Amino acid sequence: MSSSSPSSSPSPSYSEQAAVTDAPAVTVLGLGPMGRALASAFLAAGVRTTVWNRTPGRDTVLVGRGAIGARTVEEAVAGSPLTIVCVVNYDASDAVLRRDAVAAVLKGRTLVNLSADTPDRARDTGRWAAEHGIAYLDGAIMTPIPTIGTADGVFIHSGPADLYERHRPALEALGGTHTHLGEDIGRAAAYDIALLDIFWTAMTGYLHAVAVAKAEGISARELVPFARGIGEILPPIFDELGGDIDDGTFSGENNPITSTASTMAHIIHTSEAHGIEAGVMRAAEGLARRVIAAGHGTDGASRMAELLGRR
Repeated sequence: MSSSSPSSSPSPSYSEQAAVTDAPAVTVLGLGPMGRALASAFLAAGVRTTVWNRTPGRDTVLVGRGAIGARTVEEAVAGSPLTIVCVVNYDASDAVLRRDAVAAVLKGRTLVNLSADTPDRARDTGRWAAEHGIAYLDGAIMTPIPTIGTADGVFIHSGPADLYERHRPALEALGGTHTHLGEDIGRAAAYDIALLDIFWTAMTGYLHAVAVAKAEGISARELVPFARGIGEILPPIFDELGGDIDDGTFSGENNPITSTASTMAHIIHTSEAHGIEAGVMRAAEGLARRVIAAGHGTDGASRMAELLGRR
């Protein structure tokens, strides 16, 4: 650690730090846990990284590692040709970005929004960006914070393909795999919603199962190895159901939906006998019973997707 003296040269100003033009550069807006992980990965990859957060002080560690701490959003955006925003949702990103002064600085630059929200919100932001001359990509981070900067990270993106290709080298500094899903700006958010639907429905099912098991004298730790076994049989079932749904076959050869509904009823009965709320499983059983009532009792559970998708 070097010491300073009255004769030492003054530290470079923000604008002087941001004036380096040859190095790859990116700005990260939002320094919650995920935003800090993104900025940290960029720094580790040697990317000149400017950071900003609404709450002061969250950039201290990053600045100590070489990041440029901007005083305002406008300064942050001006520091790089590529800005990445990662906040809790699009209400938060709109509050940061949708101001005339910020939009004016973003004009002619590229904005990548990795905040989580709905496909409609992503498309609305794409329209706003186009109206203000801002190149825009939407995206989502599909893996937890510890994977950022490693080979295990998974990122998905949507928007203009040429824009994605132009910035792909910078995005790949985050590590992991990056997939461009198409030109529709809302497509990444649509994947994100569908995949989070799987995750949180599965997590809710697991937690409900633990509550039922404990009511029957089985500890959560005792259940875990068997729960892992259930998890391991799911991928081939996903493959089979996906083919059934896309092909419209809805095969119930191995497990007709009448059997599915019966099993669901057992879960509901056991849960409620212990005073455990079973609303999620009741909803699932209701779908299965509707399929049966519609004359599809010999079909498989995949028929429920067709029922849900009817308009």
